[in-house]
Amino acid sequence: MKKIYAYLVSAVMIFSSAIISQSCSKSTSSDTTLIGNWKKTDDFEGLARSEAVSFSIGNFGYVCTGTATTERFRDLWQYDPAQRNWTQLADLPGTARNSAVAFSIGTKAYVGTGYDGSNMLTDFWEYDQPTNTWTEKADFAGGARYDAVGFAVNGKGYIGCGFDGNYLKDIWEYTPGATSADPGTWVHKASVGGSKRSAAMAFVVNNNAYVMGGNDNGVIQQDLWEYDQANNVWNEKGKVYNYSADTYDDTYGTIPRQNGVTFVMNGLVYLATGENGGVTATTWEYDPASDRWTQKTAFEATARTGAVAFTINNQGYVVTGRNGSLIMDDAYTFFPKDAKVDND
Repeated sequence: MKKIYAYLVSAVMIFSSAIISQSCSKSTSSDTTLIGNWKKTDDFEGLARSEAVSFSIGNFGYVCTGTATTERFRDLWQYDPAQRNWTQLADLPGTARNSAVAFSIGTKAYVGTGYDGSNMLTDFWEYDQPTNTWTEKADFAGGARYDAVGFAVNGKGYIGCGFDGNYLKDIWEYTPGATSADPGTWVHKASVGGSKRSAAMAFVVNNNAYVMGGNDNGVIQQDLWEYDQANNVWNEKGKVYNYSADTYDDTYGTIPRQNGVTFVMNGLVYLATGENGGVTATTWEYDPASDRWTQKTAFEATARTGAVAFTINNQGYVVTGRNGSLIMDDAYTFFPKDAKVDND
């Protein structure tokens, strides 16, 4: 009888230990069902490509430049979600290129830097949407480079980071000219915090700019920095890996990447595609108010890197990209609150 009692006590202790151990263990993404639905939309009507640039103006999204293995492009395409079609517009007058940057201010967009297959570039061009014309502006003052980041905040444009034979972390501010003939001016601003980086991701939400990820000497960066434009300083936000002793970041391991895309909908940021060791399809939602990330349904098409993204009327789109030798011309849109629907 004592022997049976001893076995029962031992079993209770093991069961209790398992419960305590389980309650202290870290959660994983398999603990919950991920939310969000990627829906195929209208294929990009230009040639398949990766490493293009994108921007949005008003009710339209735009894709320009890029590469398909050895061929490079300078064509500009406009997407109209109301008509659900793509229209080719005026070509970028400069050399064909990939890995450039773009941003928009009002009804104008700006495209610059990149790689033409032989040379890294410094030229900088303004696109006027109402007239469908391009004007060359003051060369980017930071020097020739590719895989930089570009963004615009409060009427100012910014280009920085990238690769010019060395990894970079500088930031330069562009002020557009007062007239169409004015080339505008560049001013050197505070460098992004942390390490140098190439093929990083940048986004702007609530008039605040952020830079994250990218590659420095083969190492994927695991940080996120917010730019304080008024004071010209960068403030580090929560790290994007399992850094703290709390459980909220236990599943953050798939956030860090390079050459991914970001887009903003309803004050929240979405990060998708890119690569970290291999191409990734994982998708994450960032809430700037809480400085926390939530994993969403993975990108439902072929995993890819070198895609582009834009937002039109609070709807995000991901277009083009590559996976190995496969170069893509498809387009997808994301519904973050919907349940996943296969093949829709």
